[in-house]
Amino acid sequence: MLDNSTEFPHTDGDEGYEYSEVIVDGGQAPMRIDLFLSRRLGKPRTRVQAGLKAGAITVDGRCVKPSYKVRPGDHIRVIIPDPPPSELVPEHIPLDIVYEDADLLIVNKAVGMVVHPGYANYTGTLANALYHYFQHHGINPEEQYKPALVHRIDKNTSGLLVVPKHLDAHAHLARQFFEHTIERRYWAITWGVPTPAEGTITGFLARDRRDRRRMRVYENQGKHAVTHYRVLQDFHDAALVECRLETGRTHQIRAHMCHIGHPLVGDTMYERSRSCHGHRGPHWELLRQFPRQALHAQTLGFIHPRTRRYLHFTQPIPYDMQQLLHSLATR
Repeated sequence: MLDNSTEFPHTDGDEGYEYSEVIVDGGQAPMRIDLFLSRRLGKPRTRVQAGLKAGAITVDGRCVKPSYKVRPGDHIRVIIPDPPPSELVPEHIPLDIVYEDADLLIVNKAVGMVVHPGYANYTGTLANALYHYFQHHGINPEEQYKPALVHRIDKNTSGLLVVPKHLDAHAHLARQFFEHTIERRYWAITWGVPTPAEGTITGFLARDRRDRRRMRVYENQGKHAVTHYRVLQDFHDAALVECRLETGRTHQIRAHMCHIGHPLVGDTMYERSRSCHGHRGPHWELLRQFPRQALHAQTLGFIHPRTRRYLHFTQPIPYDMQQLLHSLATR
């Protein structure tokens, strides 16, 4: 059997999946697509099968069964959810669960909690807390399923996250994130008031050449990113802004608002690159003292992976942002 297929993979920012396009080589002998992709991409066959069941893997735009035999020239689109961390350790950390059913959880993530284990943050993360919750409540023990997050928000951003409980739900949600059908709205407090009061920010996002921790907008490199924004309240030297994500790239809102000259209040990583002195006004000292980026994942809407009903959740902004808004409105 020959396997000279062409593959074009990439991962998608803060969204927990890998997208690939595979073109089957002309010399490829017939082979079940689940086995072919498992070998070709080095992914567990169960994850490939879940993707096929969810319609997250298509051949020439058509959904197929795991038993489908690949043919030379097939153009395969593959969305494979990221696996959970291999060394994930369960930890008993309280969770703010907004909604739960047999297929998923909606969690309101607190400020200061890292979502996923990584460099310098191997414990104390949301994933560690979820793994303990899954074990304690007997969620899919036969699969030994570890929580694998389908999207992420930054440590110092609060708000809503959807957490699948099994591979089928994960694959369904990953497809919706890829197709940009998930509704995600954030509330942010910015330095100054964006003009016009409603608009769309587009631009490719890539790592800043001078500081690899940051993202920066470039004309022709990086990943395409789109943020729709709307000013909700004008405080003259600051604003409450709703941001609706069309794509989900790393630091997308933070980098995009900085790019148009209105970085988020408290966002020390992005404030440095775009001086806030141009927005100095009566609230200058108050804004300067806010201890984290003023960003909250307020709204989340999607199609339920089993019932196919549309679910919509809204979480009020946390106390620290409420207090800041109150002070801006009364001073």
